[in-house]
Amino acid sequence: MRILIFGINYSPELTGIGKYTGEMSQWLAAQGHTVAVVTAKPYYPEWKVHDAYKGTGWITEQVDGVTVHRVPLYVPREVSAKKRILHEFSFLGGMFPKWLGLLLKKKYDVVINITPPFHLGFFASFYAKLKGAKLVTHVQDLQVDAAKELGMIGNKRLLDVLFKAERYLLHQSHRISSISLGMKKKILAKGVPETKYIMFPNWVDEKTINLLPKSRSLRSEWGIPLDDKVVLYAGNLGEKQGLEIIIDAAKQFSDRTDVHFVICGSGGASDRLKALAAQAGLRQVRFYPLQPYEKLSALLATADVHLVLQKKSASDLVMPSKLTGILAAGGCPVVSAIQGTSLHEVISEHELGILIEPESVNALTTGLQQALHMDLTPFRVRARQYAERFLSKEQLLKEFERNLITLITYEKQT
Repeated sequence: MRILIFGINYSPELTGIGKYTGEMSQWLAAQGHTVAVVTAKPYYPEWKVHDAYKGTGWITEQVDGVTVHRVPLYVPREVSAKKRILHEFSFLGGMFPKWLGLLLKKKYDVVINITPPFHLGFFASFYAKLKGAKLVTHVQDLQVDAAKELGMIGNKRLLDVLFKAERYLLHQSHRISSISLGMKKKILAKGVPETKYIMFPNWVDEKTINLLPKSRSLRSEWGIPLDDKVVLYAGNLGEKQGLEIIIDAAKQFSDRTDVHFVICGSGGASDRLKALAAQAGLRQVRFYPLQPYEKLSALLATADVHLVLQKKSASDLVMPSKLTGILAAGGCPVVSAIQGTSLHEVISEHELGILIEPESVNALTTGLQQALHMDLTPFRVRARQYAERFLSKEQLLKEFERNLITLITYEKQT
């Protein structure tokens, strides 16, 4: 197949959507398909263009068998709703010349649009129409729903326009995929027929993310005794998770010199979290930057307990991608989730961690006390088994590839 992918995030970004789009593209190319990607300069989650790409304009590079077209965009130092909108539209403006150039080249069989940003779908949809290609929309976040529920956009008329545009793009797509049952329910509720839907969860490379003992973790590098307890939050430090609750919970353990709270990541909330910890005099709260992928197993092995936190308003609109690595590493997560959401159901049904009420310091403190005073071995065993059975990178990507081949084969037959 000839596959064209549109997405604002891509490798070498270490977390979030870019990581998965990069791995998917590279995997498809390794199967012999011709793969091209139109994306931005890497900037996430630091919200800062990587040094290797600063000062460059439109560039094309070959990365692991994939042709990657990178376009310039505006990256705000401080992220707000208005600046994020400008950021996304600057990407669309930057990619317009590249989009025109692709129209003049040999047709791609399939166009995969990665959302968010959802309005990137107009470029993907118009290309598919003009070139007679099949359009697949892959939903990582329900962006418009999240903007409404998180209060990022309050103007009702604007929201109505955005929802109408989203519905148009979904109905223009030949297939729509997403990463959880909760998202599937919301997408089908927008009028999308189930025959168009593909379940395509985020995965983990269970051969790369291994079970490691604490002696091979980052504890020695960070000066943390092997017998001490570590509560780890690793990933994007954004606004969807309500991460200030970690600082509030750490205050309840301020008399425990053997309990360390480690926050490892980058994002818009990073400076605020550091300031809150400093103001409270919490010496047991440590901050570290994102670790390279080859250190991920060692990072995850550092923790006794992992934190997977979300706000109530983000329930089933986003699915925490960090959970896949935690489970593959045999970790025990404390998870804030509302009953009835996909996240709650997965953790509860398979007994993978400790569930707590979102946005509650008392609930988080109680969950941590419970986790730090019990044998977590059964959780760790079940976590690894779940990852191997349901989150295998090879299995999920093979199934997605089969869906793409079926879509194109059906088109040729009809």
